[in-house]
Amino acid sequence: MEQNKKFKLVSSKKTRYLLPNILTLGGVCLGISSIKFSIDGNFSLAVTLILLAAILDALDGRVARLIKGTSEFGKELDSLTDFVSFGIAPVLILYFWELNNYGKLGWAIALIYSVCCVLRLARFNLTKTENEQEWKNNFFEGVPSPAGGLLILLPLIYDLSSFDFNIIVKSLTPYLTILIALLLVSKIPTLSLKKISISSKTTVFLLLTIGIIFIALLFYTFETLLIFSLMYLITIPVSIFLYKKQQNRNSTKISDEDHEDIL
Repeated sequence: MEQNKKFKLVSSKKTRYLLPNILTLGGVCLGISSIKFSIDGNFSLAVTLILLAAILDALDGRVARLIKGTSEFGKELDSLTDFVSFGIAPVLILYFWELNNYGKLGWAIALIYSVCCVLRLARFNLTKTENEQEWKNNFFEGVPSPAGGLLILLPLIYDLSSFDFNIIVKSLTPYLTILIALLLVSKIPTLSLKKISISSKTTVFLLLTIGIIFIALLFYTFETLLIFSLMYLITIPVSIFLYKKQQNRNSTKISDEDHEDIL
């Protein structure tokens, strides 16, 4: 007698690949939905969905590495999702909010940002780090697309927040969009913190900090998002300094090893 074969969507050995990809697909759904809500004029919800998409983007890769569910398919899917959620959706939100007032120029600025984002993602997929330069895994080359997608929304986030510094931030929208687009394709090192190890003693404090951040985002979403976005911009000069310091240290180490080999 033939045994009944159970229908399986994927092999039991490959089920660990499902969760990261589900998180990635959830991100693209959030990005597309944010466009819909921006068309409806609900910009607060549109920005919130971009924020949630960024959180999912930060989780899917880490979950994949944690459960050993990384794959080439997941890598390509993640890049496509990033382009939709952070290369198209945020700039369209800006277009419906402010850039459309600039006519053809506003649309050209939106296109420039999207082109820079797709170029940044293509370069990221082709970037490979050699074994002796593993320290570079703690740095991105240029601003990552999720951060860029949130940074270009700063004028809108400020407008939605309760802050009032008597500054007309709305007029800075086209200039900021171009600036972030250039940072996306630049070779400026920015912190990624992928390989940072956390001791067991600091785990509790880390969890407490994450909890406080989520509570702040829950009750003061736009104010918290604005503060953290500005803090991220401040860390860029710091990351440049740390990168050059690590680069010099690595170069000195390699030269010393070569000198020992000669002797």
